[in-house]
Amino acid sequence: MNEWLKKVGAKIKELWSKWKPIQKVIIIGIILVVIVVIIVTARLSGKPSSVRLFNDKVSDTTTRTQILTRLDQAGIEATTDNDGYIYVENKDVKRQAVILLNDDNLLPSNIDIWSDYFDRSWSTTDADQNVKLKEKKRLEIERFIESYPDIYDATVTIEMPDNTLFSETQNPVTCSVILKTKSGSTLLTDRKRILGIQKAVLAGIEGLKEDYLIITDEEGNQINDFAGMADSDAVDIVSKQQKLILRRETEIRAKILDAFRKTYTTDRCRDVLVSVDMDMSKKTSESKVYSGIEMKKDNPDTPWDDSEYRDYLPISQQTVTKVWKGTGYNPEGPAGTEGENPPVYSDMTNVVGESSETGLTQNNALNEKTTQEITSPKIDRVTVSVNIDGTWSLVRNKETGKYELDDEGWRKREYKSLTPYEISEAEKVVKGAIGYNRDRGDQVYVTNIAYDRRDEQHAEDLLYFAKEKRTIVIICILAGIVFFLIAFILFRVISKEIERRRREREAKLLAEQQAARERALWDAKDDGMEVTMSVEETRRMELQENAITMAKEHPEDVAMLIRTWLMEE
Repeated sequence: MNEWLKKVGAKIKELWSKWKPIQKVIIIGIILVVIVVIIVTARLSGKPSSVRLFNDKVSDTTTRTQILTRLDQAGIEATTDNDGYIYVENKDVKRQAVILLNDDNLLPSNIDIWSDYFDRSWSTTDADQNVKLKEKKRLEIERFIESYPDIYDATVTIEMPDNTLFSETQNPVTCSVILKTKSGSTLLTDRKRILGIQKAVLAGIEGLKEDYLIITDEEGNQINDFAGMADSDAVDIVSKQQKLILRRETEIRAKILDAFRKTYTTDRCRDVLVSVDMDMSKKTSESKVYSGIEMKKDNPDTPWDDSEYRDYLPISQQTVTKVWKGTGYNPEGPAGTEGENPPVYSDMTNVVGESSETGLTQNNALNEKTTQEITSPKIDRVTVSVNIDGTWSLVRNKETGKYELDDEGWRKREYKSLTPYEISEAEKVVKGAIGYNRDRGDQVYVTNIAYDRRDEQHAEDLLYFAKEKRTIVIICILAGIVFFLIAFILFRVISKEIERRRREREAKLLAEQQAARERALWDAKDDGMEVTMSVEETRRMELQENAITMAKEHPEDVAMLIRTWLMEE
């Protein structure tokens, strides 16, 4: 193989050297074009195919944005082009997206979700076509409903009567749908999703009206009878209202516990009772308030309020002055009779009289503010009760420093309750946490009731006494170990001393015996006697001489050897 590659390479080099420059450029261009074609083909083949979500374009930008946002929230990847068409990955994703948008009522009014499913063929008669179209509609609607994740089987029955001459005798189009849901599914009680299924079926069957569409569960109970679900809806509303109150109470309880557990620890603040009274009725209130005219605003840089107000501001005014002058009036009786004035005023007739009248009309301006408020729901009152435990401390004997015991043998403890100042500060914390409003009738109670901690304290005492017992046992064991170690050391010292003395006696005895032998030998030599030594004595003499020689030549090694022997013994 290597030889063949070498030959091919040599051949290519030979041809390359023979080619002209223009030929080389052409070959290189062809190779580049082939590489580009391969890359483009690979990319196009690797690009996932996409299908249109709707056959019609979505022209409204707001609607298109809502659809894309909802699909993105559901994890469905969707794209759009400049013409307004929306594309998804494949048909399965398309069906899932249509179901989602249908349930959320986000399908545009001009979109028919069945437009690409029911195509009419021109190769058959109307009767055959109607039969095939009816069957295809039934299968597609079943397949569409079974695409819901909670439904594992759907049975659709469509009745499409023949057309009659008069509309009064025309039978309506009817349809029944039987749903079989998976275990644990809540679809049969979810009004929103049932309405989505009903809307899809009505859109898929021409001429079908809502009154003639029956959707039931597998036991035959109708689930799209929304008119008969008014009582159930009322129960659902009450349940939601109760959940809202419970959630509010839980939020307040968690906020208070979080504040107190950081101050008094979790074990001292366990009980927080919260009661929230809420008015769920919808109320509309309108109020009109008149206020003075602000002439000067308050300066925020000053610690006092230096604003100026007037009760009113004149807009226009009119002053009217009337002056009247004339003769005095002398009432007289009928003609030919005397006047009715008293005699005192009789001489005052024909006296000139004068009167004046002054009037002022002024229009004032006031600040008028009209407020219209719709409240639902509204918190009527919040009641909070918090219990905080005090602290327990162990009592020690001042002389011995040990814990004192009660009559039952447990450690004695003293309880320290909260001070009035601490309770007052705790009430302030609770009021701040709930947004206390006195006018609303809110109530806050902070109590200091001691928790029953006898079981906890007894458990702590048992652990303490057990620890003391373990300490005593450990001390006794350590004392015994120390005693045995000291006894063992003394035994070893005494044993070594006895052994040392025994060896000294044996060495002394051997030395005396050796000295006696040597004296006997020297005496025999002095007497001229021939002495014959045994093999053992000869061997002992040789070893002794060798040892003496070794000690003289290598004294350090001999000392180390003797030291080692002594350590081993």
